[in-house]
Amino acid sequence: MRAGVFDSGVGGLTVVKSLRSHRLFSEIIYFGDTARVPYGVKDKNTIIRYSLEALEFFKNFEIDIMIAACNSVSAYAIEELRHNAPFKVSGVIEPGVLALKNRAPSKESSILILGTRATIASGKYEKLLRAYGFENITALAPSLFVPIVEEGLFEGAVLDTAMQHYFAEIEPPDFIILGCTHFPLIAEAIGRYFPEAILIHSGDAIVEFLEREHRLTNRFANTQLKLFASENPEHLKKTAALWLDDPTIAAAL
Repeated sequence: MRAGVFDSGVGGLTVVKSLRSHRLFSEIIYFGDTARVPYGVKDKNTIIRYSLEALEFFKNFEIDIMIAACNSVSAYAIEELRHNAPFKVSGVIEPGVLALKNRAPSKESSILILGTRATIASGKYEKLLRAYGFENITALAPSLFVPIVEEGLFEGAVLDTAMQHYFAEIEPPDFIILGCTHFPLIAEAIGRYFPEAILIHSGDAIVEFLEREHRLTNRFANTQLKLFASENPEHLKKTAALWLDDPTIAAAL
């Protein structure tokens, strides 16, 4: 069982980490469009075009499923990808919403969605949540979080200042959806700011979704990982070695 994981940059490695830890696939092929990151500030048509170009890349491999780890791609391009793909395609927004639905004790639960400007502007999370009866929803685009994570500042004064800037007027929520693949890397800091909140992130949500919806119950002894990038693949590999805590990736540099 082989998966392709697509993201606008390196953030989708957080999804790869969850997939590897649960050993759902024998091989994962990762493509980061690092030459054109971020997608979260681009318009819908551009995101769709870039996504279909990534699809052509994955057609060169015999994969069973393509996972669009990028929330902006999941918001705008998932139907176009499914229509044009010769294999199954999954985004991360629906899995995130279903994960929250399965955990929320009440439809009155307060929900904070954190995502890129494009993801938040799409309203996709809110639409799906409201379809399940949730109404107490706040959506926020903390745009500085992505470059902060890209700089490796997962803790410290810069991140604390940014959180204070974005969260100062936000009532503490019951649930927080980390609607960007970068945000799980600062989940601990966000959790300290909102200590009572339950955090939902794409990696864990997609694993749960694949197990339930696609019946992926087999476990593989090892997961081979192949990394590709549209620009500066060495940076992607170094980031993967660090984020995935995998010395074999570092050894291959």
